Amino acid sequence: MHTVFHYSEDSAIADFQPRLHPSHPSLPPLVWAIDAARAPMYYFPRDCPRIAFYAKPDSSAADKERFLGLTSAKMVIAIESRWYPILAQTTLYQYTFAADSFSCLDEGAGYFVSKEPVQPLQVTAMGDLLACLGEADIELRITPSLTPLKEALLDSSLHFSMIRMRNAR
Repeated sequence: MHTVFHYSEDSAIADFQPRLHPSHPSLPPLVWAIDAARAPMYYFPRDCPRIAFYAKPDSSAADKERFLGLTSAKMVIAIESRWYPILAQTTLYQYTFAADSFSCLDEGAGYFVSKEPVQPLQVTAMGDLLACLGEADIELRITPSLTPLKEALLDSSLHFSMIRMRNAR
């Protein structure tokens, strides 16, 4: 069975009801989930601003060297230093859903949505989020501000996802 995931600091969500998404005001109310490959982008406190990036098949050699040259990780996720203690102390829960009621909204981002209410198959406490990131082959980068990285990645050939940037410095 194919599954998709949702992450929350709340361990007691029995029903996920479709709702409007503030970053996608043109879309109808939806339940949002993420595929397994991109799930580590959500191993963070909900409001934590972060930038995830990795090479695509057509990414330039120069961009791979500039942004990924000193890592063997499959993905890099950067957060601001003020969020590190919060990340280290957060308890996060993984909600697992059967993917049959979801459709893929964005293949590159791994976003899946359902127009119908859904119930989780399983809810699991994630434990040590830093360890979970390491086990997922993610390099975590800590920086005082995400703004310089954001500006640099916008002109790059890498895949990037900028999450909760409204909370960045």
